[in-house]
Amino acid sequence: MAIAKAERLMNLALCLLGTRRPLSKRELRESIEAYLEASSDDSFNRMFERDKDDLRELGLVIETVENLDGEVGYLARRDSNRLPPITLDAEEAAALGLAAKVWQQARLAGAASGALQKLRAAGLPEDVDPYEAHGALEPRIPVHEAAFEPLMLACRDRRPVVFDYRKATAAHPEPRHVEPWALECWRGHWYLAGFDRDRGAERVFRLSRITGRVRSRGSRFTAPVPDVVTVRETVASWAGETADRSALIRLRTDAGYPLRAKATAVRELGDGWDELEIPYGHGLDAWLVEFGPDVVVLEPAELRADVVDRLRAVAKG
Repeated sequence: MAIAKAERLMNLALCLLGTRRPLSKRELRESIEAYLEASSDDSFNRMFERDKDDLRELGLVIETVENLDGEVGYLARRDSNRLPPITLDAEEAAALGLAAKVWQQARLAGAASGALQKLRAAGLPEDVDPYEAHGALEPRIPVHEAAFEPLMLACRDRRPVVFDYRKATAAHPEPRHVEPWALECWRGHWYLAGFDRDRGAERVFRLSRITGRVRSRGSRFTAPVPDVVTVRETVASWAGETADRSALIRLRTDAGYPLRAKATAVRELGDGWDELEIPYGHGLDAWLVEFGPDVVVLEPAELRADVVDRLRAVAKG
């Protein structure tokens, strides 16, 4: 059974690597003997999807392409599946091992372990253990949002997605058609950066505001993907990390310590309140709302209005 599956995977990989145009499921079924022997279309579809996922787990980059007639095809471009020789020193190997230990999710842990095995085969120093402990603290990045895994896979495979998204100032979610670029974690929250097709511009989405299921679309990206540094800068700006002016707020005494840490000036008002001057950038309104009745925005007026709108949206449910 194991030999039969390995042969089937090898044949599928050769078909996808050897074609110059995307091959449909029908063409792949006609080209691979094991698929021809499938008892039904449903049986073939299940087998093909499992095999495709297995090849991707092994590192094969498989593209999903939709032609003008709406038919979906698959191919694995040789230039996308060819890597230069990899050489890693002890410090680089240690950094990869630390990154592999970050994830708590079983699926990601398995992928990280498999990646390290491939790197060792490609030149990782034999005397370096990437899983060796390098300190008393072990990092963990928790992921609670159901949208994380399908978006991670969509970013990896360059597949557009559709999901319902509720803005902080809206009472109900709206559908968004997005070409996902990358996922970034800021202040304990996960964000997706990508190209919003409906608005024709780059946007950043907080995963906790995605409702329902993330659906993939069998088409190609229409906008160029920026480098990873640019994406991180974009997320930082939308998450409120980039500030170009100041805001004045009132904060209850002994509350809002993260805000106090950011403050450039603090003045005691008495009666249980302090006045703080804090850096003001995109996303500050969403952060201030998290402190509820402990914060009152004094100025600027547009920040105060944004916070009020968000609180009203929360009150509406």
